[in-house]
Amino acid sequence: MNKYTLLASALSLVLGSAGALAQVSPEQAAELGKSLTPIGAEMAGNADGSIPAWNGGITQAPSGYSEGQFHLDPYGADPKLFTITSANMAKYDAFLTPGVKEMFAKYPDSFEMNVYPTHRSASYPQFIYDASIENATKTKLVAGGNGISGAAVGVPFPIPQNGIEAIWNHVLRYRGASAEIQRNQAAPTPSGKFTLVETNEQIQFLYGIPGTDPAVLAKDNLLFYFKQVVTAPSRLAGTALLVHETMDQSKQPRQAWTYNTGQRRVRRAPNVAFDTPGTASDGLRTTDDFDLFNGSPERYNWELKGKKEIYIPYNDYRLHSDGVSYDEIIQAGHINMELVRWEKHRVWEVEATLKDGVRHLYKTRTYYLDEDSWQIALADLYDNRDQMYRVGMAHAVNYYDQPLVWTTLEVFYDLNSRRYMAMGLDNEGKVADFGVELKASNFTQNALRRSGRR
Repeated sequence: MNKYTLLASALSLVLGSAGALAQVSPEQAAELGKSLTPIGAEMAGNADGSIPAWNGGITQAPSGYSEGQFHLDPYGADPKLFTITSANMAKYDAFLTPGVKEMFAKYPDSFEMNVYPTHRSASYPQFIYDASIENATKTKLVAGGNGISGAAVGVPFPIPQNGIEAIWNHVLRYRGASAEIQRNQAAPTPSGKFTLVETNEQIQFLYGIPGTDPAVLAKDNLLFYFKQVVTAPSRLAGTALLVHETMDQSKQPRQAWTYNTGQRRVRRAPNVAFDTPGTASDGLRTTDDFDLFNGSPERYNWELKGKKEIYIPYNDYRLHSDGVSYDEIIQAGHINMELVRWEKHRVWEVEATLKDGVRHLYKTRTYYLDEDSWQIALADLYDNRDQMYRVGMAHAVNYYDQPLVWTTLEVFYDLNSRRYMAMGLDNEGKVADFGVELKASNFTQNALRRSGRR
């Protein structure tokens, strides 16, 4: 048994079997807030001290921060511990994912990992902790895992019993009640040239509104509203997308509409799901790659493989800075790795394998979920030949004015074309607004039509 298997085995008394379907017992749930954090991470650090104990994460903003500005780096003074390169990667092999190793193989002269001290910075409002603890013994999977019931607001399965519960934790992790985000994206050529696609997104997370009743969520069968409008370049400006995400997708699949500027009309878009190419993605990501994974899990079997200690992008405030330009971030082959901070963290490993009789661009998907936030940090995506096809990386920060953990940049590397898609660029624009007041009327077909008109 390797040390990761031993780690998973040591947790079995608290977590139960990774493949078990039984609900969490009150005795297991009682560990939340004790040996486990309120959302299910191990409270203690690791054996050699390279991963510290969780002490609540970031509980206040750094000195000099004002709400509305780009978030200051609370760890900017940290020394770099070491740099992993293609020349010395064998020394750190146990802490590297297959996808990261493929990046070293593809770009041996430029891809590198600057490793810094680990900070377990993830933090959430107290109502998220309270709701997560309450959810622990009440949340159930429905429709074979294609939906949930009995949960609201907090992490639905803080002590996951199987892979599909863990992936629901990612899908429903707290990202505020409402948000307006400038999520620009770039799909550079192999030489690094790109045209910036600018988008404005509005999201209302019905699931995350404090005080939400699980019974009301189940009755309405809605998790969130999402609206995306392309604002540049001119040839794409006005293209718009509206999504109503359902809680039980067997009862009612995702509902989506698009606005086409040429036709000047709203159309139903039943194919905005699974491996349909993402908006203006140049074919470099699928619709369900957005947020590293989103939407219905129905096409895959999900296995909870256990926990690992690996290096993942974390506390990437340099990538979030308004002092960095898009040209500094976007480079040939991959983003500027000098701007990326890597830390050692414990992650849940979840493997999704395509079910018999269904199709998808990815045959196998392996996800590495940060234990402190349930944010997918890395994704290994394999094609139908069982070859590594794409590698996904989530560059997250703690938006400590909320507080919550979410990406500042998501990147999908296509290994065959030597191109990539970078999503979330806002450095030369506006920081995400989590205080925006949105209503259901912002997410109607009429609202989509108004938003898309030029």
